Amino acid sequence: MSELIVEVADHVAVLTINLPEARNAATLALSEAMVEAIDRIDADPEIRVAILTGAGGHFCAGMDLKGFLRGELPKIPGRGFAGLTEAPPKTPIIAAVEGYALGGGFELALACDMIVAAGTARFGLPEVKRGLVARAGGLLRLPRQMPQRIAMELMMTGRFLEPEEALRLGLINRVAPEGGALDAARGLAGQIAANGPLAVAAVKEVVTLQQDWPVAEGFARQAEYTDPVFASDDAKEGATAFAEKRAPRWTGS
Repeated sequence: MSELIVEVADHVAVLTINLPEARNAATLALSEAMVEAIDRIDADPEIRVAILTGAGGHFCAGMDLKGFLRGELPKIPGRGFAGLTEAPPKTPIIAAVEGYALGGGFELALACDMIVAAGTARFGLPEVKRGLVARAGGLLRLPRQMPQRIAMELMMTGRFLEPEEALRLGLINRVAPEGGALDAARGLAGQIAANGPLAVAAVKEVVTLQQDWPVAEGFARQAEYTDPVFASDDAKEGATAFAEKRAPRWTGS
């Protein structure tokens, strides 16, 4: 059985964690497969968006404890938990969450650019209940993606977060019916994939990097990423297609 299923269609790659009997708890083998898949996606210009989801009604329930007891950690040096949290793909990625996204599973979702969740999904960083901390990105990302005091509460109490509250706090993008998270994520991915790939890539890069830039340097620093977009063939194609009232034909150049 493959721990990770990768399917590509219409410029969108869907990565499905395929360990349903363990609520998709991450293993070392999954982490290795994730690194391989991310490298493939980032190297393929035909893939414009990725979606990360889980099989069997759950996203990811964190670390595989059986593997941990054998001395295995689901972590790749330089790439992080499940091969993703320390080095997310350059390609835009959406988490499609059903069921549990707990511990490292929540941290996987936080490492994605957008999150779509079923109304029955549950998020949480319960590590403190076991005398541990969320060090696969939770401590770093959650306070940046929602109000810091609420993030502090979640990480100090370990309580679960429901999708409607997460949506209200701006942590997730959309709430879908139970069983509908992947379809909703596909719809969002399709909207992104229809746009200029160079422009979308520049948006991701600048938005990701700018939080560490001094405010006074923001416009100058973004020029490195945005000037090539305005000088591209795709920029000309976008304007031409608008004038000719047709869909643009992007080449990524």
